[in-house]
Amino acid sequence: MDIQHLVDRLEDLIDEGRHLPFSKYTLMDEERALEIIDQMRISIPEEIEKAARVLAQRDRILAQANEEAARLIQIARERGDELIDREATVQAAQSRASNIIEGAKIEAEEIMGGADDYALDSLNDLDQKLSKLLTIVRNGINEVNQKADMHPKQPQMVAQPVQNRLAAPQQVRQSVEVKNEAGK
Repeated sequence: MDIQHLVDRLEDLIDEGRHLPFSKYTLMDEERALEIIDQMRISIPEEIEKAARVLAQRDRILAQANEEAARLIQIARERGDELIDREATVQAAQSRASNIIEGAKIEAEEIMGGADDYALDSLNDLDQKLSKLLTIVRNGINEVNQKADMHPKQPQMVAQPVQNRLAAPQQVRQSVEVKNEAGK
């Protein structure tokens, strides 16, 4: 399920809640909120898998670029060797081979740079989505905690489990940031 859709569902749940008169507090169905948060937890690894696929695609593109560069270099060498046999065209052959090799290197660098940019953009987009989601979840926790503070007779069974459940997405985000830094 798309993480954005889950965020929208959580927002709808908050909007559907009963607003307490003369306050900024809203009562909402705890069970539905926790269900949506659990679905978010399931969806986040999907987003990470998408980022991993982007990285794998980048690696595949880089490998193809290196193979193509090696093939072009080999072709350039073969052509260069053929042209060297002809005395009149020795200079032209060497110049052409150098141009082909240089062009292949430039093309390979452009492909690698484009793949890196694409992977970085995808990871930055994922980071923004995760940050937004984390902010929404934390705001929800704060609201639940504030409601619990208003009703001290009720046990605060909601706040602690929700905070514990947030530990895993924070670790995932830190892991993605570390991988992002390593890729630079």
